[in-house]
Amino acid sequence: MSYLTDVHVESTSSKYNEQLHVVLSKGRYQLLTPNAIYSFADKYDNYRLTFEQNNLPPHEDIEVLVLGLGLASIPFMLEKKFNKSYNYTCVEIDDAVVYLASKYVFPDLKSEIQVINADAQHFVQWTTQKYDIVCIDIFVDDKIPDVFLDDEFLSRIDEILCENGTILFNHLSMTSKDKAESNVYLKKVFLPHYINGIGLPVLGNTMMINDKTIVK
Repeated sequence: MSYLTDVHVESTSSKYNEQLHVVLSKGRYQLLTPNAIYSFADKYDNYRLTFEQNNLPPHEDIEVLVLGLGLASIPFMLEKKFNKSYNYTCVEIDDAVVYLASKYVFPDLKSEIQVINADAQHFVQWTTQKYDIVCIDIFVDDKIPDVFLDDEFLSRIDEILCENGTILFNHLSMTSKDKAESNVYLKKVFLPHYINGIGLPVLGNTMMINDKTIVK
């Protein structure tokens, strides 16, 4: 039925999200807010298209940090679509989102996934772990909180990134306002910090990557 029309599965709310909706769409679980898609399994096109255009590490001993869990689309697609056996640390401030991912997605995954229910801003300050890939997918509805949009945040990400590690920072570029805001951030903050970086257009998003040489 979900290939014909979206099927509502569950709705809930939290102090961080007034509305969270899980639906089945085209056979995949999708997590929605009123103005944004938080997760869509291997059809979460912003990351899927980015992964398709990147030279993903072939070996298994890769540590991936995911800031902003959703329904775990990133580990889901890397395991199910790209056949990668990476290790994941997923940081999510909203316990309702953690609950939904644990209920609907984690039981189907074999990857090693550690979930930390915490503010990503605080997590990156105290962690001593080094990561090969850092995926930043932090939204409250359709907005990235300001604390993640300054150079200080990127500097801390640098400290926990392995040598030659990859940063993938998702920004909305759906509306003209979205595009203007993401373009300002790209030119004034991201590219001055990563002179070899790139803003990769992926449908209604811009994926900001710290090293354009990894893009095929």
